[in-house]
Amino acid sequence: MSNSSYMPTNDGGKAELLEHLAVTLPKYAELLEISTADLENLKKKSASFRYALNTLYALQSYTQHYTEFKNSLRDGGSGNADWPLPPKFDENIPPAVECGVIPWVSALVARIKAHRNYTAAIGQDCWLIAATHVFDPGALKPALSFKNNVGHPVIVWTKGKASGIEIWVDRGDSNGFVFLTINNEPNTTDNAPLPASGATAIWKYKAIYRLHDEQVGQWSDVISVMVGG
Repeated sequence: MSNSSYMPTNDGGKAELLEHLAVTLPKYAELLEISTADLENLKKKSASFRYALNTLYALQSYTQHYTEFKNSLRDGGSGNADWPLPPKFDENIPPAVECGVIPWVSALVARIKAHRNYTAAIGQDCWLIAATHVFDPGALKPALSFKNNVGHPVIVWTKGKASGIEIWVDRGDSNGFVFLTINNEPNTTDNAPLPASGATAIWKYKAIYRLHDEQVGQWSDVISVMVGG
């Protein structure tokens, strides 16, 4: 059994593993002799790493949209040159933790796996054993959901084994679905200008995964989001 194969290769997967461990590991704490301090440290590191990722993704998305805005302002395009709104960050900033989150977790996992009471069942429950399966790119299909950021839709998706995602949008303007963006890390904020004050519209989104710079798998189900000015 490998002690490293369980660790995801991308930051999103690492964040999900940390969050899962923070929730699952406490029920085995007494059996595996894991201290309360270690469990609390795990929770703090998990929260800090997720916050850092979400902040980075928001900044990357804003940078991308701002670059598109700058190019449109310079070269021309459809719509008005409205300034892209900067992202609104979560004000509940986690407490600072020591650098080296993944090395710390890796050392904790190595200690867990070396414990006399550790079993394969515990490893599977805690995601410490890599699943063995055949990867079928043709079966990939994004599952989209959404949340709101200062009125703008945030398309929520997971990366999995894909390289990124390609998102299209239909703004109900008779143009049908048009290309929105390609993102390599979740999630995706649509910073397009909102409807005029007091008006509403339904924006629809669909997406397909990308692998090796090409579309792969199946299109997602379409999701509809109501936006208003």
